[in-house]
Amino acid sequence: MCRSIHTLHNFEPAATSEEIHAAALQYVRKIAGTTKPSKVNQEAFDRAVHEISHATQHLLDALVTNAPPKNREEEAAKGKARAIKAGRYAA
Repeated sequence: MCRSIHTLHNFEPAATSEEIHAAALQYVRKIAGTTKPSKVNQEAFDRAVHEISHATQHLLDALVTNAPPKNREEEAAKGKARAIKAGRYAA
């Protein structure tokens, strides 16, 4: 899975439309193998991002959990600590 796509479910506050769009964009970039499509492929690329964003929002709205929502700042701090321990982050 693409490292820049993060879990969006069960956080407080809930994922924003910008976060959902960013995840969809990263997914399409990964699948397409490019960060910037050619002019001839731009419409298909943009349409895919839009459709994946829409489907992702529906998924997040439909998911049910009994677990308490996670705190974004705490989860980010845990991720940073893991990255530092693994040597992928310079403090």
